[in-house]
Amino acid sequence: MGPLRGVKVVEMAGIGPGPFCCMLLSDMGAEVIRIDRMEAADLGIMRDPKFDLLGRGRRSVAMNLKRPEAVAAAKRLIAGADILIEGFRPGVMERFGLGPDECLTANPRLVFGRMTGWGQDGPLAHAAGHDINYIALTGALAAIGRQGEAPVPPLNLVGDFGGGALYLAFGVVCALLEARQSGRGQVVDAAMVDGAASLMTAIYGLRAMGVWSDRRGENILDTGAPWYDVYETRDGAFVAIGSIEGRFYGELLKRLGLDADSLPAQHDRKRWPELRQRFREAFITRTREEWCAAMEGSDVCFAPVLDMGEAMEHPHNVARGTFVEIDGIRQPGPAPRFSRTRPGRPSPPPAPGAHTAAALGDWGFSETEIAALRAAGAIK
Repeated sequence: MGPLRGVKVVEMAGIGPGPFCCMLLSDMGAEVIRIDRMEAADLGIMRDPKFDLLGRGRRSVAMNLKRPEAVAAAKRLIAGADILIEGFRPGVMERFGLGPDECLTANPRLVFGRMTGWGQDGPLAHAAGHDINYIALTGALAAIGRQGEAPVPPLNLVGDFGGGALYLAFGVVCALLEARQSGRGQVVDAAMVDGAASLMTAIYGLRAMGVWSDRRGENILDTGAPWYDVYETRDGAFVAIGSIEGRFYGELLKRLGLDADSLPAQHDRKRWPELRQRFREAFITRTREEWCAAMEGSDVCFAPVLDMGEAMEHPHNVARGTFVEIDGIRQPGPAPRFSRTRPGRPSPPPAPGAHTAAALGDWGFSETEIAALRAAGAIK
């Protein structure tokens, strides 16, 4: 089920954007087999595989890649795959004997997807880093936050998942389409710095036009504009307003009970603080639910600010089935939607090595070969 049904993916186990990319591919119907370490990996706070939701939808094979027998088995799996995803620092796959040269020799049609923060080359290529570092280098982090305050890390959505996993998924599917025409695979070098910079393209355009300031909190999308911001309500909750266009702004004023003639002009930046104060005074007079009753579903461009528990219960998300339950855990379901090749419900995340024998058997290994790998300490 799903538009990627029939596509075979080998994933080298990692953290963050690599697993999320493979979750996306699996959600769309690809068959993903994950090669996990035999020894316990440092999973940080994710101690129980049941809650490692990025690992859903695939099977796990535990291998000891320090053993030549395991490397040979991994290469055999890769030879039968359409896509390989790895997220190690540059050079690690080469040291395993599973670099692009070896893998593309074994499988000339292979799409070799590489996920790193800094990229496969450049002065920082071998340095450690996390999402916050990558988005800091692209101008994205400096642009997020309120006036006079420090930049605010937007979780790890911009680097790891937006600039990393999504660009890697897009890249490997592009390369897969090309390989089906040319018969030749290639390496996809997905770097979070590149992806995060790409996500900032429109903002760089506004800056070049002279309508976006490098000073945080002074622009239309960074809480500078009072009509694109978050406001507290009488019950201590919050609502979000995005009334950019003139007709939406007019609807906002109408539902707030404010007279446009008594207010500064919408785009008079010098008087934005005054306009913001008027909005604050209006929003604090009602509860969040009262504002929902007055504005939700209108052209104000309004939404209540929900926590994650509330988000799963919102009627719109419930109606669309945005969240699903898998193995007793509610979580976001596959996206986007398809009219014909609809993805199925993902399977729960596996424990490392949960499917070693079964998955190897399905990918062409005989029982004798599996037993030999086990005896050699190559699999678990």
